[in-house]
Amino acid sequence: MQMGDNPFTLTYAFKQDGEKLTGTVTGPQGDPLTLNEGKVVGDKVSFTVQVDMGGNPTKFSSEGVIKGDEISLTTKTEGGPDFGPPMTLKRTK
Repeated sequence: MQMGDNPFTLTYAFKQDGEKLTGTVTGPQGDPLTLNEGKVVGDKVSFTVQVDMGGNPTKFSSEGVIKGDEISLTTKTEGGPDFGPPMTLKRTK
């Protein structure tokens, strides 16, 4: 993912149980954040993540489409604009 001119890596760990999706996302700061409200319906995936940005809690909502070993994911701040362009998540083994 890239914000401005600074690319950074996000690592997602997903666990699916039927339509329920749980897991974490870990950014460059190294602290895993819990995925909330996660669900998988057909090839669609969605979840939210709560991030404390300098004492200001912000909720990010993500929606994506699963295509084989990849997920095309769009993230936006709650009540706000998209958080950058869609990103492609690739499964690592």
